[in-house]
Amino acid sequence: MPLDRLAFMGLRNLVETDCQPGAGVNVIVGANGSGKTSLLEGIHILGMGRSFRTHQLKHTIAHSTDAMALHGRLVGDPPVPLGVRRTRASNELEMRMAGEKVSRISRLVEALPLQLINPDAFRLLEGSPTTRREFLDWGVFHVKHEFLATWRRVKRALKHRNALLRHDRMDKRSLDAWDHELTYWSTKLDDLRAEYMQALSPVFEETLKELLPLEGLSLRYYRGWDRQRPLSDVLKRSQDTDQQMGFTQQGPQRADLRIRLDRRPAVEVLSRGQQKLVVSALKLAQGRLLEQTTERTCVYLIDDLPAELDTYHRQAFCRWLEVMGCQVFITSVEQDALKGLWQTNTPVAMFHVKHGCLEASHGMQDFMTE
Repeated sequence: MPLDRLAFMGLRNLVETDCQPGAGVNVIVGANGSGKTSLLEGIHILGMGRSFRTHQLKHTIAHSTDAMALHGRLVGDPPVPLGVRRTRASNELEMRMAGEKVSRISRLVEALPLQLINPDAFRLLEGSPTTRREFLDWGVFHVKHEFLATWRRVKRALKHRNALLRHDRMDKRSLDAWDHELTYWSTKLDDLRAEYMQALSPVFEETLKELLPLEGLSLRYYRGWDRQRPLSDVLKRSQDTDQQMGFTQQGPQRADLRIRLDRRPAVEVLSRGQQKLVVSALKLAQGRLLEQTTERTCVYLIDDLPAELDTYHRQAFCRWLEVMGCQVFITSVEQDALKGLWQTNTPVAMFHVKHGCLEASHGMQDFMTE
């Protein structure tokens, strides 16, 4: 569901903001440091409970105030209001949805599926497996109802097993019991991830083909342990070395996506622009699969779309957004860099940000192409 209202107070350098975004493409233009990315950050916090710019939410609070309050409204019958609030004095994030207090961030994540494409998105290729595992699990969470409970059971079993491994006098019977628990839930989690990847791969290939045809590019799921051996056997044989290390070395917590071009890591071969298109194809494919599976749509946050892309590939990227018909928030420093990218029947709303002030603009014909 798209957002039809945003009201932000106390967020970084943004002046108190209350706007009505369009259900389609929303273009936000402004100079560096004007507050464009802060607007995307506010939507991200509203839907994910965390920022993509800092690990500590207190750093997102404007210097001139002691609290940050973010509100949004999802289109629906009836509409669904969302809200989060954070003060400097508290480490807790207050969350509300449909007028009721929410205790789990997963409620926000489920209500407002978000995809972020920004400079940090390159970490899907060049970063640690943790980034790719989070990307994978976001998708599984939204299409597999049993994922969250399974994932939590895996984390619990892994936590207890690691605690035993670090104990001076390890209880072998207890370790065997947690090995059994970890094996059971890890196998279920692996099945969910593998099923999701089987569905995502063809959608990704189709999406990438329209953005950047790349012969020999492969996307493979690695489950985190030897695919030829059951996890129970792996854990049993590695108990001694795991105890020496103080943690479980193999398991679903080591799962990864391996993106290769002709058997080499893609990040070592592709140009920066090609990397952005591959990452974008992954994000767009997740959104397309979500819609195909659940009939729900993502909201896309795209920070500085023109960066790294020539005009041809910008247009190819925007064509997919048009085909998907989702709500998009796109920032750019230069207004001219986004001209001629959209069809005349595509709903485009434009906003200017200057010194933290967000204002709706007109003259959408400059962004259209015949």
